[in-house]
Formats: sequence, C-alpha cells, structure tokens
Amino acid sequence: MKLLLLVAVATAMVVLALGEDSSPSMLSDEFIELVRSKAKTWTVGRNFDKSVSEEHIRGLMGVHPDAHKFALPEKREVLGDLYQGAKDIPEEFDARKAWPNCPTIGEIRDQGSCGSCWAFGAVEAMSDRVCIHSQGKVNFHFSADDLVSCCHTCGFGCNGGFPGAAWSYWTRKGIVSGGPYGSNQGCRPYEISPCEHHVNGTRPPCSGGGGTPKCQHLCQSSYNVEYSKDKHFGSKSYSVRRNVREIQEEIMTNGPVEGAFTVYEDLILYKDGVYQHEHGKELGGHAIRILGWGVWGEEKVPYWLIGNSWNTDWGDNGFFRILRGQDHCGIENSISAGLPKL
Repeated sequence: MKLLLLVAVATAMVVLALGEDSSPSMLSDEFIELVRSKAKTWTVGRNFDKSVSEEHIRGLMGVHPDAHKFALPEKREVLGDLYQGAKDIPEEFDARKAWPNCPTIGEIRDQGSCGSCWAFGAVEAMSDRVCIHSQGKVNFHFSADDLVSCCHTCGFGCNGGFPGAAWSYWTRKGIVSGGPYGSNQGCRPYEISPCEHHVNGTRPPCSGGGGTPKCQHLCQSSYNVEYSKDKHFGSKSYSVRRNVREIQEEIMTNGPVEGAFTVYEDLILYKDGVYQHEHGKELGGHAIRILGWGVWGEEKVPYWLIGNSWNTDWGDNGFFRILRGQDHCGIENSISAGLPKL
C-alpha cells in the first residue's frame, strides 16, 4: 500500500513538473490567447516579436531584490513643517495636462537591452519636477546614462539597481543632462541603442542584457558646458507611504513619482485598459514613472497612469494603466520622489 502511494505521489510530481515545463512561452500565440481569455479590464496583444528572447525581456526588470533596503525616509520625516497634504483629490488627474509647458512629462524613453529602469524612472520624474517647480522656466533632461554609469551606490548598473539610492544620489552628487541615444542632446546622451521589438522595424534586434556604460566625468565634445557645471541637484529625497491619497497628493503637488512593482509575463502583452495580473510567471521588479490616475470604462475601474521605458511601440504608445487602490503587484509599496534645488 505504501509503495502504491509513493508511486502515485511520484507520478503526480512528474506530471506537475511536466505541466510547468510545457506551459506556453510568454511570446507564443497560445499564451496570448490564454491571457486574452482571462483579461476582463484590459486589451491583450503582441508588443514583442516571437524572436525576442526571454533573456532580453527578463533583463529589462532592473529593480534589484535588495532595493527595499535602500528605501528613503518617509516624506513627513524629511519635509517636516514643509509637508503638504489634505488636498481635494479629483477623480482623474494627468500630469501632462496639469503642466502642459513641461514636455518631458509626455516623453517615453527607451532603456535598450539594459536593466536600467531604476535609473530611468528616477531621471524622468526628476526632469518633470525641475520644470514643474520652475513654472516651466527650466527644462533640463536628466541623463540616464550619467546615473546608471556613475552612481556606484545605486546598485549594479545594467544588472539592476535601487530606485531610492538614485534619488539620494541626486541630492548628494547631482546629475548632468543627456538626451536619448543618438540625439546628441545634453552632456551625456544615452549610450545604449534602442532595439527592435518588431521584426519589420529599423532598429537592431533585441539581444540579452547590455553592458553598463563607463562612468565618465566628461561631456560630449559638442556640448559647451563643463561636466561639473552641468550638474543639477535635488534639495530633498524621500519615499511616500503605501497610501493612495498620499501618493495622489504628492503627484498633484510636486509632479510625477518613481514607483516599482513586480512584473508578470502577462504585462508584456498589455495594449490598453487597466492591467490586472491574470496569468504567467513572475519576471522581476521593474521601476516606472507614475504621472496620474483615473477611472476606466462603465465599471469605473480605478487606475494609476504610468509611463514605461520600453519605447513608444510597447503598450499604449509607451504608457499603461494598472489597478489602483489594492497595491496590485506592489505598485503602491515603493514610491520614491524628491524636490529639485533651483
């Protein structure tokens, strides 16, 4: 009897293991159809060609597992008497519309084959905030290249980093300017080329993770400002508690924030609507920029409005919405922000 029981258990374990191994690849048509059958609040579609490797996609998730150890002090502690709260919260808010004179808010960058999302979410929100707090007078495009290559306390460059440490570095060391790859804009434009998610595009194919650029305290020769003089700084850096209202108050008052959350395989297929995880394995931690919120459809599904860093051919022109109010995939649990020094 015991022998029969052991055989049955062993057989069940083999079946389970085979079932896991035989689950369809996240870029297969079968996986897309499976997720499509389950997703009720969002539209599913293909963003990456089947030829893109799983290694490349996993490599985009650049929030290191130890990032929580580098979380910043809470906003109330840092700002003290300067803390602002208790605003009337509207049903919908979009930072792009609230501050139309700040073009970076509507920008979608491309991290290329590098796990630098932790740096992108930070420099994007920093760029927005400098413009917002200067009433549109200062437009400064913070360099992801400078942050990912020179902040040695931020983690491991293209192999993942700590969003909180990026904001701390901004206040301590400052960050220079730099536009997208090939733009020739600013002191240190991004050095890692965008890659082609689609087969028929003009960019090079997406491969595995790229190497971290070398830290150089030097601006490109066509830029006429010295590296040390191009640095812009933050005056304060802090985290915002896992509280929907406090996150909303922060965005309304000071501009977009950096958030981090857990990505599952089905998010790769997002096209429109309000994402809720339905099926697939965990891929890793990912940092993004949260720039607003609202409600979706007749059911009024509450969402956060988010800018990603996978180029404009992913998702809804590079943006996506995720369920708000339930800390879905940890989206409300790791909010980093700060104030610029003007």
